[in-house]
Amino acid sequence: MKYALIGCGRISPNHIVAAQKNGLDIVAVCDLEMRNMKDKMLKFRLPQTVQCYTDYRQMLEKERPELVAIATESGKHAQIALDCMTIGHANLIIEKPIALSLADADAIIETARRENLKVCACHQNRFNKSIQKIREAVEMNRFGRMFHGTAHVRWTRDYEYYSRAKWRGTWEQDGGALMNQCIHNIDLLRWMMGDEIDCVVGMTDRLKHDYIEAEDLGIALIRFKNGSYGIVEGTTNVYPSNLEETLYLFGEKGTVKAGGSSVNVIEEWRFSDALDDPGQIKAQFHENPPNVYGYGHTPLYADVIDAVRNDRSPYVDAEAGRRALELVLGIYQSAYTGQQIRFPMQQCATIDFKGKLF
Repeated sequence: MKYALIGCGRISPNHIVAAQKNGLDIVAVCDLEMRNMKDKMLKFRLPQTVQCYTDYRQMLEKERPELVAIATESGKHAQIALDCMTIGHANLIIEKPIALSLADADAIIETARRENLKVCACHQNRFNKSIQKIREAVEMNRFGRMFHGTAHVRWTRDYEYYSRAKWRGTWEQDGGALMNQCIHNIDLLRWMMGDEIDCVVGMTDRLKHDYIEAEDLGIALIRFKNGSYGIVEGTTNVYPSNLEETLYLFGEKGTVKAGGSSVNVIEEWRFSDALDDPGQIKAQFHENPPNVYGYGHTPLYADVIDAVRNDRSPYVDAEAGRRALELVLGIYQSAYTGQQIRFPMQQCATIDFKGKLF
């Protein structure tokens, strides 16, 4: 399967490795900076047959890849995705967030449907071994009635991080801690708690990073339509370095905690049915990835390849990407209005909050 990568920045190594491990025919890479592409070509020993482009539209027309990964700044995801589908008729893996507006997310979903293409939102943590085991327990109804769940991302991002890419922390191209750093865990919380949301109340602030536009702290309370509740806490202010990303689920008959650097470790496993040994589960589902991106890209790629070949929806489809985006935008909207926000939301975008929240 012919594959191309658009965007050769911070997350691109995970995509290249996943493409290589899944045997994709890497035909092209694309970036506005030639040095970024040359660096990745050398580091990952890509063959000289791989072409480098600074214009992705030209790449699409010349190379005709069957699968394209989009790993650019967030604000460009939607337009590139739409062009990939309409110009290149390519299936897509879109880095999080899938878009920065609900209108753009809807356009991606509709275009994929019309063109009969597969679009995957790159929420790779769904493929963590720990998360897959927890999801299995949810689907087996081992928790019984779900009471509440919490998602915490307690990381740090410094001036150097933001200065390396001027788009970070802007409303037009990114958003803040919730949209960039926390959206993976927000996706997991919504997915585990039944997806359907009744309302959300949120508060955000910029406590430390006065050189960005968006928030470095976000807190939210969520009421799901099934009667359960959720709590989100996301920050990039933790001293002196990343502390943890955790997901808790509390049910009538079960309690689970996933922790570690990227919810890649099961730290608590308690169920009334006693179907398995908690100590054994915690020992078995314990990964130690080299960074917060984890190991999920490779199985995510395998799933998308299979979805294309067998004409099915990817495990993490575009609708899932929209749901994660909607929840973050709902928190922003609540923080701005000071009101409870009812779901579903129809229209909202990060740019709506430029100059309004801080």
